[in-house]
Amino acid sequence: MVKTHTHTCAGTCSRAIELSYDTDTNKIVDFTIIGGCNGNLKGIKALILNRDIDEVHDLLKDIKCGPRSTSCPDQIAKTIEEIKNNI
Repeated sequence: MVKTHTHTCAGTCSRAIELSYDTDTNKIVDFTIIGGCNGNLKGIKALILNRDIDEVHDLLKDIKCGPRSTSCPDQIAKTIEEIKNNI
């Protein structure tokens, strides 16, 4: 079954993340970010689609953007943490 979770971003140019995942396979099936750097986010989407959400979390957690304490990739990891905490 596919579920979708929306995360409100903090500390980044992006404003929100919508991540859809298949609960049977634990894989990301769709991903959208509102705001942020269009080209980079298209690249991130191409890299995380059809990958295991736990693997994506571990790869992206704690990535920083310049002097910021977070980044768009880190916000994706936070989205996955919210998903895991609601399961």
